[in-house]
Amino acid sequence: MTTSTPVRARLSPLPTPGGPPPALAAPSARHGTGFWVVAAAFLVAMAFSTVPTPLFPLYAAHDGFSTFMVTVVFAVYAVGVMVSLVLAGHVSDWLGRRRVLLAALTLQLVAAVLFLTSAALPVLLVARFVTGLGVGMLTATATAHLHELHTAHRPRASAQRFETVSTAANIGGLGLGPLAAGFLAQYVTEPLRVPYAVFAVLLVAVMAALVLAPETVRTPEVRPHYRPQRVSADHGDRAGYIGAAAAGFSAFAVLGLFTVTAPGFLGQALGRPSHALAGAVVCAEYLAAVLAQTLTHRLPARAKMTLGLLAQAVGFLSVVAGMHAVDLATFLTGGIVAGIGSGLMFKAAVGTVVTMAAPARRSEALAGLFLVAYVGLSVPAVSIGVATVSLTATAAMTWFAGLLLVLLAAVAVLNRRSPDGR
Repeated sequence: MTTSTPVRARLSPLPTPGGPPPALAAPSARHGTGFWVVAAAFLVAMAFSTVPTPLFPLYAAHDGFSTFMVTVVFAVYAVGVMVSLVLAGHVSDWLGRRRVLLAALTLQLVAAVLFLTSAALPVLLVARFVTGLGVGMLTATATAHLHELHTAHRPRASAQRFETVSTAANIGGLGLGPLAAGFLAQYVTEPLRVPYAVFAVLLVAVMAALVLAPETVRTPEVRPHYRPQRVSADHGDRAGYIGAAAAGFSAFAVLGLFTVTAPGFLGQALGRPSHALAGAVVCAEYLAAVLAQTLTHRLPARAKMTLGLLAQAVGFLSVVAGMHAVDLATFLTGGIVAGIGSGLMFKAAVGTVVTMAAPARRSEALAGLFLVAYVGLSVPAVSIGVATVSLTATAAMTWFAGLLLVLLAAVAVLNRRSPDGR
């Protein structure tokens, strides 16, 4: 619904010298439309980033590389994310959200073209790194943009819609990518090309739509001095920020480990090499995370975190038990329960950081959170790959289960020290 009465922009006070500019606040129907456009772009970009997951066995067969190399390819993506977060994850605070989102989506499109040109390992590594660069620019920027669009469109509403939609686009997208790619790979004649062609079209579509989204940051007349991302817990509540970062690390570590382990377990231990099944199993974990976030939107952050900690512990132990028993039902159930835990913990972490961070440093604070989370996504996954050189995947996952329990206990302690659990 639109109005014929002009709405004057309400600007926050001028920024401190050298700091990022204030956000614009001009509530209108365009902010509501822009909110869903940015959410769609976020979803498509994150889905594209996980398209290769069920295709890794095909790539391995094409170039004859080992399970360890699969984890290296996975880690190259995470390294790209972390490099981008450090160099560009915070620049939308003064360059503008929309401009940085378009640059990130352009990188994703470049990666899609690389995937389409060749299935050779060197091209795969470069394409995954470029994908990571795009995701690193996008995650914190899209999350901050969604928060500001939501606030401008519904200035007196709670932040629950923003939290649910942003985390659903992020984690839900990560799950939809393997599902779509797995089914396409199972039923099309060019499984290493068609999925990327489909997502290239989707990326172009959301880039065109993004032009409609209002900008929420005022570009300063004098651009602040550039510096790489500073990872700092100085965002209003040091203990709360550290607790949120540790929760993000744990959530992404479990998601990443299940993602890299599931296709191999299905194909080798269970003798079920179906690409569609691999994509569906990985998707189930991520969609469980999204569903948990949606159904618990009325719970306070501390309750979400507590339930998430319990679900992650029980779920991951069930995943390991399923691997020991070579039982798909136990493995899948554990993945779903662990996904619920990861979703709850990550939603609580994002809500915590958005609430505590000053508007002029919101993207910086979120970039720091995502940086720690993607360290969690990459380091444990690569460690499992290294461990499988001398251990079985089941033995390596068993050792990690013990380390995870220690990490979850530390997260619980850190979040109890936070004054209000947010």
